[in-house]
Amino acid sequence: MSVLAASGAGRLCAVRAVLPCLWRGKYFSSGNEPAENNPVTPMLRHLMYKIKSTGPITVAEYMKEVLTNPAKGYYVNRDMLGEKGDFITSPEISQIFGELLGIWFISEWIATGKNAAFQLVELGPGRGTLLGDILRVFSQLASVLKNCDISIHLVEVSQKLSEIQALTLTEEKVLLERNAGSPVYMKGVTKSGIPISWYRDLQDVPKEYSFYLAHEFFDVLPVHKFQKTPRGWREVLIDIDPQVSDKLRFVLAPCATPAEAFIQELSQRISLTGGAALIADYGHDGTKTDTFRGFCGHRLHDVLIAPGTADLTADVDFSYLRRMSQGKVASLGPIKQQTFLRNMGIDVRLKVLLDKADEPSLRQQLLQGYDMLMNPTKMGERFNFFALIPHQRLHGRNHQMNACQSKPSPSPVAGFGELVWR
Repeated sequence: MSVLAASGAGRLCAVRAVLPCLWRGKYFSSGNEPAENNPVTPMLRHLMYKIKSTGPITVAEYMKEVLTNPAKGYYVNRDMLGEKGDFITSPEISQIFGELLGIWFISEWIATGKNAAFQLVELGPGRGTLLGDILRVFSQLASVLKNCDISIHLVEVSQKLSEIQALTLTEEKVLLERNAGSPVYMKGVTKSGIPISWYRDLQDVPKEYSFYLAHEFFDVLPVHKFQKTPRGWREVLIDIDPQVSDKLRFVLAPCATPAEAFIQELSQRISLTGGAALIADYGHDGTKTDTFRGFCGHRLHDVLIAPGTADLTADVDFSYLRRMSQGKVASLGPIKQQTFLRNMGIDVRLKVLLDKADEPSLRQQLLQGYDMLMNPTKMGERFNFFALIPHQRLHGRNHQMNACQSKPSPSPVAGFGELVWR
């Protein structure tokens, strides 16, 4: 059963309107748009200068420049989420999504022996909506967490989004500490009194007992793209089109270049200090090939046209994440979002909120949000959940047992089996 339902915590937040949008799915990367539809953006000028100076660049380098370049990057100086942005995420649709993830972290904290402290680390927190819902659950279950010292750590490269996150999450009366040159470039206190810090790189986050959250994060990490040829696999690079001076094109490299994996840092941290990572993204288990594509204004967008004005993404290959963990941690999933949320008690939580909703319009929004999250043709089967946990978690042994902790017993990991609240 849902712990929120059991606790009677049924307070309604402002329910998010379900906005019509295009969910990222079909491969789209033709590079064949006519020249008149290819405006020369500041990012395009930057890339052309770079290519002219050093030669063709990898797709990974292209994505890194287009998305996170400090001066011209798509993510750095804009809010790309919501109705006016280029895509909408699950937390923007319904509060229930974040509430259930909050329950997941508490469930894992209990199952691993109620450590005296934990860090909650979110990678790419968006506008802070998801974390806000999670923190509300922490507040509602303060009696459960009363002896635990919690701190929040956000990994965010976008200055614009970090400011929005601060407005969403922090206490207005407590001034934010800012230090642009420091690995911890901003510090504050959440509305519930929890210390919160911002970083540009996961490696700067203290290596302590942590729970990690990556919601629609891995899909925007730079990827390398390869094509099979009669001479074997060759990496796809991006070059200037010799026939159209202000246009980019795909070309093949003479030899392949190995890709790097972000997952190894998470695996190493979890294996050394304990905790867990919960990854929610659209993707596959090694069943697809080329999924590199762009989105602008909720529409598919050619990845080589007007760089810097559209989001670039590629489906997460969960089988690759599993291999890159190199056996340091155990992995669970991927399982469909519909299954994970149902196991977490979304139906029970929806009923609680519907029973407390007085306005017909509020009930309709709750039902629309539920449908968007659970419908197989919408997000229910397009998004997946995947977890990294210490091997000893599956055997009922805590990573850092101390005298103040209760001895855990092996129990199913919530969401990947039905939630059991003890």
